[in-house]
Amino acid sequence: MLCMNDNALHTVAARIREQAAAYCESDNVPGFVAGVYHAGEQIVVAQGTANVATGAPMLDDTGFLLGSVTKVLTTTLVLRQVDRGLLDLDTPVVKHLPDFALTAPGAADKILVRHLISHTNGIDADLFFPDAKGHDALKAYVTGLASNCGTLFEPGEQLSYSNGGMIVAGRLLEEVTGLPFHDLLARDIYGPVGMRNSSTSAEQAILRSTAIGHFLDPETMTAKPTNMFTLPDTWGPAGGTPIGTIADLLAFGRTHLAGGVSPSGTRVLSAESTALMQRVSYDTQSPNTPPMGLGWVLYPFGDTTVLAMSGASPGGVSILCVLPEHDLVFAAYGNNPGAIMLQDQILRWLLSEHLGVRIPRLVTETEQDVDLTPYMGIYRSNQLRIDVSIVDGLLEERTTYEPADESQERIFTEFTGGVTSGPPQRYVPIRPGLFAPAGYPLEVFDGYLRLLLVSYHDIRDGQACFRNGGGRLTRRV
Repeated sequence: MLCMNDNALHTVAARIREQAAAYCESDNVPGFVAGVYHAGEQIVVAQGTANVATGAPMLDDTGFLLGSVTKVLTTTLVLRQVDRGLLDLDTPVVKHLPDFALTAPGAADKILVRHLISHTNGIDADLFFPDAKGHDALKAYVTGLASNCGTLFEPGEQLSYSNGGMIVAGRLLEEVTGLPFHDLLARDIYGPVGMRNSSTSAEQAILRSTAIGHFLDPETMTAKPTNMFTLPDTWGPAGGTPIGTIADLLAFGRTHLAGGVSPSGTRVLSAESTALMQRVSYDTQSPNTPPMGLGWVLYPFGDTTVLAMSGASPGGVSILCVLPEHDLVFAAYGNNPGAIMLQDQILRWLLSEHLGVRIPRLVTETEQDVDLTPYMGIYRSNQLRIDVSIVDGLLEERTTYEPADESQERIFTEFTGGVTSGPPQRYVPIRPGLFAPAGYPLEVFDGYLRLLLVSYHDIRDGQACFRNGGGRLTRRV
């Protein structure tokens, strides 16, 4: 006989199955899998196809690339070493990694351990893809920073989503523990959390049911499999290689619900460190960039905070959300990038309908008489250029990838399904410094997709110094 919560989760499962079936059919997302843990009960729902080339179905226990959700696992590993006394968050990284350097002399010396995992390090390496394999991959990545990557800002002065910071954190973990990152991840996270079906390589994943990513073929308008399963080993700690299941992610989320204690009762992280990860470490005070904890992004939905991280992989996207105030964890994966829209729909439904959380409007209206001239110009970060102009009274952005070499170009284009530049995107002003992509209803931005909003910061001499899109900064040149 079902208890009240069983009935509630039965309704949740039916709702997710209905939404996933409709979305997969209409939006060329071949497969989708999601799970919810709430107050002691758990459901997992799978829909569609894991691999269109083989016809393999998406199952409840199908594995998938965690993508940037891995960043919360990496941060948990860092805090485990803090608990053990091997690391101090306020120690310069170079104390443990004396070879860590950037193109600007002395810049790396200012970066503290906490800057790596709070995305406040300023390392300009978001699209730096050195192609190295094996146990020395992270060492090769850090070595490559010195001649390839500079800084966006002084450590602690700004917030910019940082793949480079997490990868340096992974190399730091190797140095202080003496273990390769993937071995440490398996020993100190997968094992004690109970992530029994998680792995760290394609070689391991091929031994079990595993989904692959897909992109929309512009000629046939159907989903085609990705040509690249994982990013290089150099991106492991940022989300390039770890693979898991929905049940595994729910177990990890439940560990953070329970103050660092896994569902099996194993202490993974101290209560103090678990709470520290959930505490605001930096807040840009801009609607398009939620406050950042350590590892977690802290999304405000009215009075409720959602600890979240999404993860892009070649042709796929995952998400993990933890709601400490409601004892709930939500995890999902879809094997086409467009699945992020479905994940946002389900999250908002869980909040408003299942939990009764009132979600206030983030953007209620646009503003007509905003001076657009401070935002015009060229903005750059690592291998990325954004040209901002005024067209028909709106801001227009043109984004172009400018590869550093053939290897970088190959990896990036395979990761994006062959795209090196986006079509021009126009933006309507919400207020000075904050813009929404034209053509979207404003209610879209109430949820996770507030990341689609663009903001401009640090006006000097009538010009913005930084553009912020999706939490990532580019700097005016």
